[in-house]
Amino acid sequence: MKQAIVDFHQDELDHWVADLACGHTQHVRHDPQWQSRPWVMTEQGRRKKLGFELDCLKCDSSETVDTDG
Repeated sequence: MKQAIVDFHQDELDHWVADLACGHTQHVRHDPQWQSRPWVMTEQGRRKKLGFELDCLKCDSSETVDTDG
């Protein structure tokens, strides 16, 4: 199920995590060769992605809302 990005935060390892409208979270790493997301490296890039929809696999599997990010 597609869910909009409403905010971002960093986890305990300083990796960027998208906060989704459904209450779930999803890592949005820039890890070249595996994932190309250079926009996550800058505040401006992240701001431009607010409202962008990601596939939320947690919604698809009816998982409860994340509480620890």
